[in-house]
Formats: sequence, structure tokens, C-alpha cells
Amino acid sequence: MKDNLKVSTAQFEPRSGDKEYNLEVMENLIKKAALEGSDVISFHELCTTGYTFLKELDRESVYEIAETIPEGDTFNKLVELSKSYGITILAGILESEDENIYNSYVCLDENGLIANHRKIHPFISSYMSAGENYTVFEIKGWKCGILICYDNNIIENVRATTLLGSEIIFAPHVTGCTPSSMPGRGFVDGELWDNRRLDPVALRQEFDGPKGRGWLMRWLPARAYDNGVYYIFSNPIGYDGEHLKNGNSMIFDPYGEVLSEVRSFEDEITTAILTSDKLEKAGGYRYRNARRPELYKDILARDHNSDTQPYWLEKNRVK
Repeated sequence: MKDNLKVSTAQFEPRSGDKEYNLEVMENLIKKAALEGSDVISFHELCTTGYTFLKELDRESVYEIAETIPEGDTFNKLVELSKSYGITILAGILESEDENIYNSYVCLDENGLIANHRKIHPFISSYMSAGENYTVFEIKGWKCGILICYDNNIIENVRATTLLGSEIIFAPHVTGCTPSSMPGRGFVDGELWDNRRLDPVALRQEFDGPKGRGWLMRWLPARAYDNGVYYIFSNPIGYDGEHLKNGNSMIFDPYGEVLSEVRSFEDEITTAILTSDKLEKAGGYRYRNARRPELYKDILARDHNSDTQPYWLEKNRVK
């Protein structure tokens, strides 16, 4: 039986294009997690640059923000922070490789790069290339995978990452509080955020309802439960670009139960201890062993044209 793993997941309000500020906030949260004795801290999608604002930029502007991995300044700053605080860090970096641009998410420690996942289903900018691989790696003897935001909505991605050995799936997001064809979804009024300290209840009701947490709880626990894995969800709080986000960064166990969750409107972390005994006790472990792929392998492998355009970007574009 492997040793327990203490994991923190973070939420914070990023500034678009301001790497220096974002890294400063991240350092404060990294320090806090280290003081709690965490082995690992996970941040949200493209946390070092911001995310939503990229949809308005031309290719040259997006490329200028991007950096190479592992040579870039942002990556090396994160390695320094890992050395300083003795903690493994997972964070989003806008990556350039030759002429390509990727929405990437790295795992690193004091010795450098452990893994780099390129988002399989990017859509925020037409100038981004799609990743072509699943990502599985180890942290202190635990097999881990990464799926970035929309990657998690395609259940085959989660199953494939699990079948490749993952016991923990890190799921960095920038999600929630955008319109959808689903009833009850939509933007959250900015006045509620501005007035959050005088009337926190009104904002909490919106963030916890179908626009935010209520939607997350339809599917995030199922990803953990069906596959028998720990799920580490991270999400910004407040504005990312012009979109309000609800935070609710949380950690699920292989039973689909919430182990810990950020319930604050502030830049914050939440921490949980992962134990290996749950991995084989969980129903998802038995379901994986009960599979009969001979019945559906040809069905799942049929040719299919992938369309990742989200409802809010196509029909509710905000100017």
C-alpha cells in the first residue's frame, strides 16, 4: 500500500496577461499549502496568463504571450517556487513550440518538468493547436493524469486516462457561470460580485445554483465514481477576463464524495489526504474489471468529426 498523499487545490482571481501578478498570488497560495504540509498543489487552467481574454487576441498577440516549456521564464519561476517551498506544483502555461500554440498544464518539482499535458479540446482561440496524447505520470508513487477543462466533458478521455493507470486525475478548469442550452445556466450579474462583502448570501446562492456548483455536481462526482479515481478540480474565483467564475475548487474521492472544497470568495486553497485503500474499494474499480470491450470496441472507434465549440462562445459572445 502506497503512502498517503496530501493534496491542495487552489482558486484565485487572475489578471489577464499579467504573469508577474498571477505568479505572486500563486506563491502566496503555494506557501500556504506548504505550511499545511501538502505534497502537491494544483492551480486552474492557464492560471499564469489568464484565459478568457485570449479569444479577443490576434495570432501574433497570443504567440507573444506564449512561452516554451521547459525553457520559459514562467516555468523556471515555478521550479524556483517548488524548490523554495518543497512542494510539487501543477499549473497552466500558454506554450509555444515552433509555430504552434498550446493550452498546456505542467507538473513540476524542484528538479524540473515531470509532465506536460496539452489540452486535447481547445477552443478559446482558433490559433491554438490541439494536444494529441493522454498524459500519465507519477507523484510520490501515485499514478496521475491531467485533463484540462473541456477534456473532462468527454467521458472517453477520463476512461482512457484511467485505463492507462491513473489513480488521480487533475482537472484544471475555467468554467461555470456561462450560458448553456441547459435550463438555469447563464452569466452571473457583476453587481452581486461587487457587493459580495455586504451581501454574500445572494452571490453564494448564484454560485451554488445551476449556473455554478449545481452544474458541476451533475458530472464531476460521476467522473470520479465511474472510474474509481481521485479527482482534483481547480477553478478561478471572480473575473477571468469579462466572465465571472464561481471557484468551488474541490477534491473528490473514488466514491464521488467531496473530501474538501473552497467555500470562500477569496484567493484560497483546500486540502485533503488521499489514501490508497479507497482505490480498490470503490465501485469504479470493479466496473473497470467488468468491462467487455469486444462488444463496443468497434463502436467507440468509428470515424467521427469532433466539434468543441461551446454554446456560450457561439451564441452568447460578450463584447
